[in-house]
Amino acid sequence: MNTARVTIAGTGPRGLGVLQRIADRARRLPDGTQLEIHLVDPSETGQGAHPARQPDYLLTNTLASQLSMFSDGQGPSFTEWAEQAGYRRFGSGYCRTGGEGGEPIGELDYLPRSMLGAYLSFVFDRTAQTLPPSIRLVHHRSRVIDMEEVAAGGMLVRTEDGFRIPSDFVFLTTGHCRRIASDDDVRFESFVSDHRDRNDRLCYAADPYPIDRLQRIAPGSVVAVQGLGLTAHDVLAALTVGRGGRFEGDGDGMRYLPSGREPRILLMSRQCLPAAARGINQKGVAGRYEPQFFTPQAVAALRQEAQRTRGTQQLDFDREVLPLLLREMGYAWRTTLEKRPVPPQEYTFGDEDRAAVEAILDPLAGRGFASAEEFTAFFTAFVSEDLAEAERGNLTSPVKAATDVIRDVRESLRQAVDFAGLTPASHRVFTQRWVPLMNRISFGPPRRRNYELLSLMRAGTVDLAGGPGCRVDTDEATARFTVSTDFAGGSSVRHADVLVAARLDVFHPDTDSSPLVSRLLARGLIRPFANGDYEPGGLDITPSGRVVAKTGDPLAAVWALGYPVEGPRYYTYYVPRAGQATRFAAEAAAAVDDMWAQLADPPEEDRHDDQQR
Repeated sequence: MNTARVTIAGTGPRGLGVLQRIADRARRLPDGTQLEIHLVDPSETGQGAHPARQPDYLLTNTLASQLSMFSDGQGPSFTEWAEQAGYRRFGSGYCRTGGEGGEPIGELDYLPRSMLGAYLSFVFDRTAQTLPPSIRLVHHRSRVIDMEEVAAGGMLVRTEDGFRIPSDFVFLTTGHCRRIASDDDVRFESFVSDHRDRNDRLCYAADPYPIDRLQRIAPGSVVAVQGLGLTAHDVLAALTVGRGGRFEGDGDGMRYLPSGREPRILLMSRQCLPAAARGINQKGVAGRYEPQFFTPQAVAALRQEAQRTRGTQQLDFDREVLPLLLREMGYAWRTTLEKRPVPPQEYTFGDEDRAAVEAILDPLAGRGFASAEEFTAFFTAFVSEDLAEAERGNLTSPVKAATDVIRDVRESLRQAVDFAGLTPASHRVFTQRWVPLMNRISFGPPRRRNYELLSLMRAGTVDLAGGPGCRVDTDEATARFTVSTDFAGGSSVRHADVLVAARLDVFHPDTDSSPLVSRLLARGLIRPFANGDYEPGGLDITPSGRVVAKTGDPLAAVWALGYPVEGPRYYTYYVPRAGQATRFAAEAAAAVDDMWAQLADPPEEDRHDDQQR
């Protein structure tokens, strides 16, 4: 009997997706072949960055009805599972009552991430139960910390607790990362260490996760939160509801009732613009906008023209790709405004449509502010107006219809961007300018989060630290952090005891803090993905996900999926949508099918026979 050993490093959603694909193919194992799959993760299998034991006030940012680990329809979506498991809605909370009391969960619910973790574990258990006797699972509650090639072929994987796993195939699905300390991190940590004796509330959090670490912040402190995106909303929830405060009412009538244990919170970011709220979904669970102009076929045509005229298939995003995206947004805006279909061949992206789209992309264009108070008034009006559009829905509001286009044309964006599809200079602009902008206007929080933000500001618990272009520094005299903004009428300076960096780290092999990544780099088994002289982040891989070594040669039997390859691929951090073919499933299929081809035609060397310690 021939036994092939597979190691999956990280068993969050991406590792689970690999296991699902293996289960799909399990009945077609070559005769005389068995699989021994080693799952290495210190956390519960399936959950990854969504632990079931995290606080219930942390919400998913996508409708639960649109999330499903069974995109082929062969199992329940997140919402269907919650209903089957007996969860009911009680106000803004959810309890497992067996179907009694409360209200039923519906298609428009944003469920807690703790429930998502429980759902992912359910999917893992169900997948494991379908495996035939020829496939054996071995669990390691540990982390992979090293891997090296062995003479007999394959890899020797080492875990944090000293175990060694001889592996014929390895899948790196390690998920989110933490960077090594930046210059600012070192400077702020040193400031805290040197001045804590003068300000016992002084604190710096370079990463707010796990969210419980924010409990060390003293009540009554002034906390500057650097970021206004999804992570910032988690921080706000932890420092308010997580401190015993509560919200009453809904929508514009929502009020925040403080517990008295909260800190005072100051918000800021580079532009000081909030993430736009998601519009009410009117498209159904699997519905999406079908592009008319910015299609994969249109991207392919651009490449052919670039090859003909410039001798390269790489595109310039601003000059060649962006006009198609803006026209698509304008078309969605116009057809929604007029409440009638406009034949695409008759549509002109005119001045009114262009102005509407540009206002969505850059609401600060042509604006100046005399003072912090004037900017705060603009900010609150902006959030209120955006919420009004969100309440109209993504098929009724021209604004939300236009911004939803970005979510629905991600495949076209990937066709344009993936695997150095843009010129190096254009790729840099896309990553640094357009990705944050698209995230802000299209991948924002549930509406409830922005209603909560406004109610927190009305209650005096939250304020803005500054305005566009604000700067963070330290003040030796007061032993506090400062946030400074230059306004037309003079500078504004706010002080804070605590600084929280509310953003997710971008994975780059050279700056990642993982022992595994640093050792693989030293061994030459991985290299950063590079588009010419630009390194956007991520590991270099082939289109099937095989990891590319320092030599430029793909490793025969090591694949990487998910966040570690955000760079050669665009937008890897998501759970698949119900009822739709997704890249999530396609990437897992490509990697596992690549492995399966090797199982069907194995090398001559004998497979490993025994585990080694």
